[in-house]
Amino acid sequence: MAIGNFDGLHKGHQTVINEAGAIARARAKKLAVMTFEPHPDNLFKSATDPFRLTSIRIKTRLIEALNVDDLLIQHFDFEFAKLSANDFIEEILVKNLAASHVVAGYDFCFGQMRKGNCDTLLKLGREKGFAFTAVPKVVDENGAVYSSTCIRQALKTGNVLNATEMLGHAFELEGRVEHGDARGRQLGFPTANLHLGDFLRPAIGVYAIRAGVDLGPQTKWLEGVANFGRRPTFHAKDDVVLEAHLFDFDGDLYGKHLRVELIDYIRTEQKFDGLEALKSQISKDCKKAREILSKAR
Repeated sequence: MAIGNFDGLHKGHQTVINEAGAIARARAKKLAVMTFEPHPDNLFKSATDPFRLTSIRIKTRLIEALNVDDLLIQHFDFEFAKLSANDFIEEILVKNLAASHVVAGYDFCFGQMRKGNCDTLLKLGREKGFAFTAVPKVVDENGAVYSSTCIRQALKTGNVLNATEMLGHAFELEGRVEHGDARGRQLGFPTANLHLGDFLRPAIGVYAIRAGVDLGPQTKWLEGVANFGRRPTFHAKDDVVLEAHLFDFDGDLYGKHLRVELIDYIRTEQKFDGLEALKSQISKDCKKAREILSKAR
């Protein structure tokens, strides 16, 4: 069993799960992953800006792709947070799950006041009859640690390519397509509008994207361009919104669950003097996005 929050399921997280998988296969055991929902920081840092890299839907898809047999999602609330590290091990890992081998990242902490750590799991595992493996830091060729914090910083500064490299997959957003003011259609560039909810807010600006209505493994991906921002040309004052324009597509997406992958950052959001200037720039953005996406295929 691999245990962790796994927000983003970046290359470090993948190493933890793959290590558990190697141990499971060697011992002819099932591979399980245990994660927590909502993310503990949602409870203890509720005043902070949205920070999630992966919704539970996205996380589930990414974990499934690692050939995991069972995904265990522990509901995380204040009552569960009161559970001591010892009780978590005794009640959850031993009595409820009968784990034979637990794997976690080197910095994993758990239990009331985060008093449990890898040393706790190693010591009590020996007493309770399960083995434990702590996976050390996973670093890139320059020695930088793969971490959710670094990925969030990269996305906030528009460094999409760096975030993708650390994640090992594109940063994906998703949500229900909402009705907007139809300005994109009036300009000749119809858009699907998404509010990001709990997702991390990437840098304001224009992106080359891939998007598709969620059909699981059968999702049909389309290329496009998206603006994430407040639409200053129209003096919009509402929350930031992602407006995705899909190339060579004229279907109805309202109410559909849309997945959007950020492929690269094109430019910052700008205010234009009139609709013609805006239309001209959107045309340039589409051309640039097509160039980026043709190289990324």
